[in-house]
Amino acid sequence: MTAPLRIRIAATAGVLCIATSAGAQQLAEPGKLLLTNGIGSIEGAAGGGLTPWAVIAGNATRDGIGVQASATVAEFKDYDFQVAGISVGAWDRVELSYARQRFDTNWVGGALGLGNDYKFDQDIWGAKVKLAGDLVYGSEWMPAIAAGLQYKKSLDAPIVRAVGAQQSEGADLYVSATKLFLRWSLLANVTLRATKANQNGLLGFGGDKRDARTVHPEGSLAYQVSRRFAVGGEFRSKPDNLGIAREDDWFDAFAAYALNRNLTATVAYADLGSVATVKDQRGVLFQLQGSF
Repeated sequence: MTAPLRIRIAATAGVLCIATSAGAQQLAEPGKLLLTNGIGSIEGAAGGGLTPWAVIAGNATRDGIGVQASATVAEFKDYDFQVAGISVGAWDRVELSYARQRFDTNWVGGALGLGNDYKFDQDIWGAKVKLAGDLVYGSEWMPAIAAGLQYKKSLDAPIVRAVGAQQSEGADLYVSATKLFLRWSLLANVTLRATKANQNGLLGFGGDKRDARTVHPEGSLAYQVSRRFAVGGEFRSKPDNLGIAREDDWFDAFAAYALNRNLTATVAYADLGSVATVKDQRGVLFQLQGSF
């Protein structure tokens, strides 16, 4: 991990610690049930690790403004992945988010002619609006429904174009429906995403096989073992635009534990399939998130 990224991760960790202080209460009086603000997804939006949910970041209800920040690290068979993200939720209705992703190719970069330990970086700015429904309250069956946009910009434009991407920046559009069924302690989420991002945008957008947005389903299912502890799994369908490297769907199994109202730790086992010509990319992801 390079020094600039260490600084960003350390800064995010500092935010996590600040979030546990009494002064954080001045911004937004906590009102949500534990874990119902989700965690920071790999793209910054509140939800699951792989996919956004129709929840708004932070602990505040419709009377306040909340913030959550997360630091995520993942170690796969041949690659490393880090994300630092922050999101702001207002009145339990609107969310704005930002994430910086770094993907370390390790030895694969040298094999591909990029140089050993070549790193792909990407900025993601997001916006989400809750359109209807509620995660917990209201109708037993009516979910919360939200629509969002994620604008992604690769910081490696010459490289992603060299591997066949048509653009180095682009936008994903999505709609999510999420419901917590209290009687069964079960949370279900379905997301439909219109995208042409290659490997989440780290390898650019569009390619020689296809250069148009296609719609892909994503989903999460979680069981709340206790007020503080939840386990579950996620699925994310992916486009396959580049002839040089097949892209597989993503899966994970996760466990999230709320250490207190302001701090949540998550661990997941993720299977990304084939990534940048290398198969069987499986590994462990860890995230620490602070929210208030």
